[in-house]
Amino acid sequence: MEWGPLTRQDARPLAELLAAIEAEDTTGDVYGVDDVAERLAARLLDMTEGTLAARDGDRIVAFGCLPARQAAGDVHLMHLWGGVHPACRRRGLGRRVIDWSLRAAPKVSAKVHPGLPVEVSFDVFDERPGTRVLAESAGFTAARFFARMERSLAGDLPSARPPEGVSIAAWSPELDDGARHVRNESFRDHWGSVPHTPESWRHTITGSRNFVPEATFVALAGDQPVGVLVTHFFDHKFAQTGERQAWIQIVGTLKEWRGKGVASALIAHALSAFAGHGYTSTGLGVDAHNPTGAVRVYTASGFAVTRRCTSYTRSLPAS
Repeated sequence: MEWGPLTRQDARPLAELLAAIEAEDTTGDVYGVDDVAERLAARLLDMTEGTLAARDGDRIVAFGCLPARQAAGDVHLMHLWGGVHPACRRRGLGRRVIDWSLRAAPKVSAKVHPGLPVEVSFDVFDERPGTRVLAESAGFTAARFFARMERSLAGDLPSARPPEGVSIAAWSPELDDGARHVRNESFRDHWGSVPHTPESWRHTITGSRNFVPEATFVALAGDQPVGVLVTHFFDHKFAQTGERQAWIQIVGTLKEWRGKGVASALIAHALSAFAGHGYTSTGLGVDAHNPTGAVRVYTASGFAVTRRCTSYTRSLPAS
C-alpha cells in the first residue's frame, strides 16, 4: 500500500470506499461522488497536511480527513472523518489513520487558530464495538452521546400553531443572514458547536448542493427571525435506497423564545411541507444531552431513535 494525501481528484475512489463501508456498517450515511467532491472542496481542509489515504493500486482502502473549524473558543475541536474498507480491517490501518490525526492536528490547527490547544474527535456507532476499543486504546475518551431520530410521514402529522406574534415563512435569500444569526445564537451553548461565518454557512448549509430552500423555514416575530429549520436532501441516498427522506439539518430557537412552542410549530409546519413535496420520511441528529430539551420536542413530534453513536475525544497541546 502507498500512503499519502488525498487530492480533489479522489472524489470517485473515495465515494467507492464509503459505499463499501456503508454496505457493511449500514450507518445511514450514503455519499455520492458529488457529495464527496463538495467535502474535499472545503476551504479549511488542508489537502496536504490534513488528509491521508492508503492506496492499493487504483483503490483507496483507508482514509482520514481533518478539516480546521471556521471558529474556535478556548480549544480548537477538530473532527476526524475517516474509515477503512471492510476487507482491510484488523490490519492496523485504522490505528495508523488515528495516530496520523494526532500528529497532524496541531500543525493544521496552528495555521488557522495559532496558540490554541487542540482536541481531536471522531464518532463511534454503538454497533461497532471494535472501533470503541480502537479509540480507547489510542487514548480517546467518550465525551458526548448522539442519536439519529427518524419518523415516517405517512398517516397523521402533528399540528402546532406558532405562539402569538410569530409567523413561519419559507426561506429566502433576504432571510438568510437572519437564519444564520439564529443558528449561531441558539447553538451557542451546544457542545462542540462554533459559529458559522458567512462563508462556512454558504458552503455547508444554504450553499450546499443538498440544501432544499422550499422546505426550509424561518420563524419570525414581526420581521425578526427567532427560529430556523434547515432541510437537506441527499439524492444519492435516494438513488441507492429509494427512500425520499427530508433531513432536518438544523433546528434552532433563540434562547429568549425557548419553551414557547416555536420549535414545535416549525417542525409541524415542516412535516406537512415535506409530505406535500413527496418525501416519505424525515430524520435528524441530536445531542442526547441537549440542554434545550430538544429530544423531548422531537419525541413529541413523533420522532424515535433509530441509531446511537458516541463522540470520542483526545486533548492535545498547541503546536
